[in-house]
Amino acid sequence: MGKHANKDYDTTITIEPPRFDRPEVEIRASTRRKKTGTAHWSGSRIVVLIPARIKGRERTGFVDDLVERLMTQRPQNSTGDASLEDRAKELADRYNDGVVPSSVRWVKNQQARWASCSPASREIRLSNRLRQCPAWVIDAVLVHELAHLQEVGHTPRFNEIADRFERQGESGLFLEGYALGLGLRIEEGDVDVNSDD
Repeated sequence: MGKHANKDYDTTITIEPPRFDRPEVEIRASTRRKKTGTAHWSGSRIVVLIPARIKGRERTGFVDDLVERLMTQRPQNSTGDASLEDRAKELADRYNDGVVPSSVRWVKNQQARWASCSPASREIRLSNRLRQCPAWVIDAVLVHELAHLQEVGHTPRFNEIADRFERQGESGLFLEGYALGLGLRIEEGDVDVNSDD
């Protein structure tokens, strides 16, 4: 956690590194701010403005509340279903021999998996929890699901297609850590291939 003072504005700035459940947070504690706090996005970072008088647990709770409210209002990856589907088509052209899904959308009911693919209907569904992940992780998940449109199981051919995305292995490690940080138990195996969704 980095900390420095900005004397021009009577402000102390603290940087909290990204966690599994939220991006990097910059906390600006100002002596000019008396009661209220606010938070806003600055690129992929959340900037929180708080009164300098708030310390310790009260400060932690105050910051956490502002960050949570902001992330609920507008998640980091706020792209809608149409943008997600467009991205899947771009990735299909690049990594999946142009084989595209019939639809791609965010869903809230993926409790034990990051995504699912229904090869029969060619539908791909991504868990809303992925919205907080970096774009390259979402891309890796999309490429993984797209590969199931050509090869249902996790066969050598499937792995060859999915691994065309250069950061596929790295994304798996990221998601393992992300699940651990969220206290989730994500199922493994062929559970992302679901004909019932």
